[in-house]
Amino acid sequence: MDALGHRPTRVARRNAVTAPISAYPHPMLSDAELVARCRSGNDAAWRELVERFSRYVYAICTQAFRLPQHDSEDVFQEVFAKVYEHLDRLRDDEAVRPWIAQLTRRVCIDRLRVTARLDVTDDVEPEGSDETLQRLDEALAVHDALASLDPNCREILDRFFSRDESYRTIGDALGLPAGTIASRISRCLEKLRVEMEEPEPVARPVSG
Repeated sequence: MDALGHRPTRVARRNAVTAPISAYPHPMLSDAELVARCRSGNDAAWRELVERFSRYVYAICTQAFRLPQHDSEDVFQEVFAKVYEHLDRLRDDEAVRPWIAQLTRRVCIDRLRVTARLDVTDDVEPEGSDETLQRLDEALAVHDALASLDPNCREILDRFFSRDESYRTIGDALGLPAGTIASRISRCLEKLRVEMEEPEPVARPVSG
């Protein structure tokens, strides 16, 4: 069991942020709204917070810092224990994602130093970790933007990009002429582009 009173699913930890669009829940609440509910002691909100960011945290451990499975799972538990303990220190609820990324990075570095028995001044970050973190953050941003689209756009983009379905297959499934699928995809991608161009929240330091 973790600090939130439940055990995050093993599948959620391992699938990382490279899972298909359909593998991600489409949140009804913004990050800030979810954090606000967590602060009020809403148990369902805590579970959703862990589920929303579980793949992100696990991907940072395994892809950016290349930790083995047992270390990644330990880091995963420690990160969400810290989130649970220090959420009230977060000054900007919209910045919860970069804050969690910062926590994960610190815990991963600490784990690497302990494993290698290195001093705190030694650089233990794997080569290319910054680029991997940026890629993972961009991937999660895309999924967040997709979650804000209407269900029809989410489904058609999921079918075309994640499931690699043809225009004809998509048209048959959705009851649309195959000739209109390309224009629908184009319009949905434009909506996604607009969502992606909205300013990203800036992470602010936590007190202490």
